[in-house]
Amino acid sequence: MAATRTNGDPGLFGPDSVTWQAHGDPMMWVAGIRALYLQALHPRAVRGVMQNSDFRRDAWGRLMRTAGFVGTTTYGTTEAAERAGARVRKIHSMLGATDPDTGERYGVDEPALLLWVHCAEIGSYLHVLRRSGFPLTDAHADRYVAEHLHSARLVGLDPASVPANRAELAAYFARVRPELAAGADAHDVDDFLLRPPTHPLLVPARGLLWRRVARLAYDSLPPYAHELYGRSAPPPATVTRRLRATGTLLRLVPARLRWQLPPKHILRAMARLGPGVRPAPYKIGRQAAILDRPGEGAAD
Repeated sequence: MAATRTNGDPGLFGPDSVTWQAHGDPMMWVAGIRALYLQALHPRAVRGVMQNSDFRRDAWGRLMRTAGFVGTTTYGTTEAAERAGARVRKIHSMLGATDPDTGERYGVDEPALLLWVHCAEIGSYLHVLRRSGFPLTDAHADRYVAEHLHSARLVGLDPASVPANRAELAAYFARVRPELAAGADAHDVDDFLLRPPTHPLLVPARGLLWRRVARLAYDSLPPYAHELYGRSAPPPATVTRRLRATGTLLRLVPARLRWQLPPKHILRAMARLGPGVRPAPYKIGRQAAILDRPGEGAAD
């Protein structure tokens, strides 16, 4: 195995975490789009986005900023992660939204809204990765949710108030379900994700590639989300087959080639800590055999 340097800062998660391995997977992009669909179903949360940014013209930029935050907090140094969190908290503290029906003014950094965004993201990442064939056992999935108490703290949440395992995450979604609705803002997000503005020469590629990815992300949503949006999805077994096929195809692209895309968080982490820390699914699979043995992994 390639050498790992012991004098580098491993960051908040470190190479031994589930997060370190999982976030290097290309299906994270599909999961990120699913998270946008899910987040848009909370009227107060999506209103905060729509009233404080030009989402229709900069949705791609928003997706890239989210990806940059996830990459920095996963693979960056502790200092870089804390700095990214402080920047997000400062921006959120200055932003508010107005309820058009009541005239109520509220901050986008309300704990309930931050919690929804956090859970929609973590739940989507976990759901898409597992359903597309990334080798995560139940024990690893619980570890993944618990590890993201770090990211919850970074955006301003009290970790004690955040789901720390799959059961708590499922209970949270059940509690918040009555608050969800697909209003005009949610449908604006849906329309954009299906038909993002693009150069005329790229319209065919948008239809061939992007729309398929967006539809796959939409199809992977829970049934209640399909009901709220008013668009059906294929049978769950069909969606799972498509997720697995897409995951298999994307994972055939050499990781080194994928990681060359800016801002190169993984390559920077490998330069800092040594090539032995490169994230890979097989490392999760190897750990799963240990965690699933009777009497082992109970601490997870």
